Amino acid sequence: QVQLVESGGGLVQAGGSLRLSCAASGRTISSSAMGWFRQAPGKEREFVAAINWAGASTYYTDSVKGRFTISRDNAMNTVSLQMNSLKPEDTAVYYCAIRYGRSNIGMDNYNYWGQGTQVTVSS
Repeated sequence: QVQLVESGGGLVQAGGSLRLSCAASGRTISSSAMGWFRQAPGKEREFVAAINWAGASTYYTDSVKGRFTISRDNAMNTVSLQMNSLKPEDTAVYYCAIRYGRSNIGMDNYNYWGQGTQVTVSS
């Protein structure tokens, strides 16, 4: 079992920044790919960003490219999402997830999820 706990969400004005963190416990995440997803009210959960086991490869959905950066610290068992130039349409609950046992980036096969952290961007 892997437990994931997100933090860092909050209310920010458009154009502002937030940094989300995800702390893992139970097992090491160092050999597994990680991802961030989000779910806005009334919408399905969508993929945001992913990072491979070593942090050498990342992938982003088009709407956040150039504004969001995913990173990880395997020694600390954490993954982060730096969000800059935030827009009202980024408002959502953000979830951290792990592709436990899979080292490469993917948009599916995530087998453990956090509870989510709310991000609200005001216009």
